[in-house]
Amino acid sequence: MSTQKRTTPSAGPPEPEPIRFFGTTWVEHGGGYAWRRAAVAVGGLAAAVAGALLLRLGYQGLAIAKVGGLVNVIVVVGVAVCTALAFRRTWEGFVRGGERRGGRGAGGRAGSGESTQSLMVIGFIGVFLAWSLRALQEAPGEKLHRREYEERVRRAGGKRSVRGGK
Repeated sequence: MSTQKRTTPSAGPPEPEPIRFFGTTWVEHGGGYAWRRAAVAVGGLAAAVAGALLLRLGYQGLAIAKVGGLVNVIVVVGVAVCTALAFRRTWEGFVRGGERRGGRGAGGRAGSGESTQSLMVIGFIGVFLAWSLRALQEAPGEKLHRREYEERVRRAGGKRSVRGGK
């Protein structure tokens, strides 16, 4: 029902899209926006630390199993590369929106969500760090959402002025 409400033309300004954990508080920076940003930053950092401890436990399991130095190196390098790539992809998604809508099929690169899903799972610490660091600057994805929202408001304002002139 709510998607039908957004697609129908209305006399008022367009509705802003909610951001995960922030809803629409990013528009006016009200409704506990600063506290939400702090919670996302701390929560992302805590999740990254918990994930690192989990990976440490897994690495200790490899050491106990005595799988060999080559396997240990491959695991460490693989996780480090996936973490760096996941961080970069998440950060760019906040700025450019590439992955933000990829799952819904609108705006993202075709099939990019499925092709990098395993990379993002292995590099989950990078995703948490990107969320945490971005929340120190703004609500993750706010700049992109604001740009899109202001463009829709500008277009809606232009349509109203054309109608009003008839």
